[in-house]
Amino acid sequence: MLAAATFLWAVSYPVMKALGMHQTNLVPGVNSLFLAAVSVLARFGLAALALAIWRGRDFARFTRLEIWQGAGLGFFGGIGILLQMDGVIHIAASTSAFLTQGYCVWVPVAVAWQRREWPSKTLVLSCAMVLGGVAVLADLHASDLRLGRGEAETIAASLLFTGQILWLERPVFAAGRAVPVTLVMFVVVALLALPAALLTSGGPREWTAVYRSGAAVGLTVFLTVVCTLVPCTMMNHWQQHLAACQASLIYACEPLITSLFTLFIPAWLSRLAAVNYPNEVIGAHLLLGGGLVIAANLLVLWRAAKNAPAVLRPSPRA
Repeated sequence: MLAAATFLWAVSYPVMKALGMHQTNLVPGVNSLFLAAVSVLARFGLAALALAIWRGRDFARFTRLEIWQGAGLGFFGGIGILLQMDGVIHIAASTSAFLTQGYCVWVPVAVAWQRREWPSKTLVLSCAMVLGGVAVLADLHASDLRLGRGEAETIAASLLFTGQILWLERPVFAAGRAVPVTLVMFVVVALLALPAALLTSGGPREWTAVYRSGAAVGLTVFLTVVCTLVPCTMMNHWQQHLAACQASLIYACEPLITSLFTLFIPAWLSRLAAVNYPNEVIGAHLLLGGGLVIAANLLVLWRAAKNAPAVLRPSPRA
């Protein structure tokens, strides 16, 4: 289920790129920071509204812990997304993709620190394989890594995503219901994006101008439902069935799946949004990098299954 959620998140990258290109054509000279903030505001605000209408009966009795859990997820995720989107403006996308996956290292380190023990050799090897695979996918070179504004913001975003993963795993939240928690999370993310959008806006006209076409509205609705509402609800429910370290490695498949999507989706989006967004081509980077990421996930999940206690099945009745 977490792999399915990651699959849905991965498709958001080419869709958001096409949406940004389309909105830039609608309003030439618009601040890219405003586009990022208003996109987050629209996605999470509409997702909160849709969830409230769809599952309104589930919100009759919010518990204090559900509100606290959702607020924490929204805080870590909301600020992390805004930092990541601002950081990628100042650095190459490949560098951003590599640095964002830093939570594959931060999560095991944090868990080991909490438990006062070293992470297992299997986990260390899996983390190294994931980071190596992402570096190959991104065609990253050592000369690309410099600690400037973009790098610092992306590393900070990675640390915040680490906090989000660990926050969701806290045992005190085990009895929480995923739907109310997700609603609180959506509301908090939207509230965090609102001041960023207001501060970077060029005026009231921009708010309506960037959504004055059917393509802009349609892509935003797709991002809201398919890439936000469904996968975030899945994450908040199913991640509690896995250790945070295992979950972080599954989420690291995102750049691999995105690379596969960019082989054919950009051409479709180009026709829909009237932009020049060419397909990428398959090559050795995709095969080698993707293979490392997949192998790392299989290794850590195989190890977890091997160490899991046996399930006692009742004997059939005579």
